[in-house]
Amino acid sequence: QGQLVESGGGLVQAGGSLRLSCAAFGFIFRIYDLGWYRQAPGKQRELVAAVTSSGTTNYADSVKGRFTISRDNVKNTVFLQMNSLKPEDTAVYYCNAKYPGPNVDYWGQGTQVTVSS
Repeated sequence: QGQLVESGGGLVQAGGSLRLSCAAFGFIFRIYDLGWYRQAPGKQRELVAAVTSSGTTNYADSVKGRFTISRDNVKNTVFLQMNSLKPEDTAVYYCNAKYPGPNVDYWGQGTQVTVSS
């Protein structure tokens, strides 16, 4: 029943910025932990940033100081602000919502981010 829809990906030059958005539908958004993951060609999916239902954030070391995750529980949307982008940030980015108790989680369809050198 739950769905996540990402938007905001695209092509940007190194040093530029993008903001990804992920809109949630069909579940109680505010009680879920949220995350942004990415997967580059030939590589494993990795967690980029996460924000808990209480607002605590954490980031992969590779993006600390450059990316910011935030959530809007009124609009049922999670954002990923990406600054100082590097070519190695190129990947498909996926949003995720997880409720640990019942082990329920939802995934978005992914949005492509390409950073040119």
